[in-house]
Amino acid sequence: MRKIVRSDINEDWVHSGIVEAGDFAFLNYCVGNVGQPVENQINGAFDHLERRLKSIGLTLESVVKIDCMFRDIWDIPLLEKVIKERFNGKYPARKSIQTEFSHVGGEDGLHFQLDAIAFKG
Repeated sequence: MRKIVRSDINEDWVHSGIVEAGDFAFLNYCVGNVGQPVENQINGAFDHLERRLKSIGLTLESVVKIDCMFRDIWDIPLLEKVIKERFNGKYPARKSIQTEFSHVGGEDGLHFQLDAIAFKG
């Protein structure tokens, strides 16, 4: 059996930002530009995802699935604009949900977060 590799570990939040298992990498809690407008937060989350992917030798092209969490689900068109700009037609499968984030800043804080699965093969 191949080993599972956990990295980008946050002891305070007790999670691994990246878990590599078999041919897949699972990346969670990608956020950025918290407190800024939603489109900036979406771009910041993808910037965070790209940095994590790069740390394990992957790019956005390897992403096969993203789960997108919004404070306001009606911001999906902003996400779609960013995905078109970043994925060049090689879109991952996607799920979008609305949630209340328990994050410092409340309504003025976190508005977008994404998790991703990338193929390493």
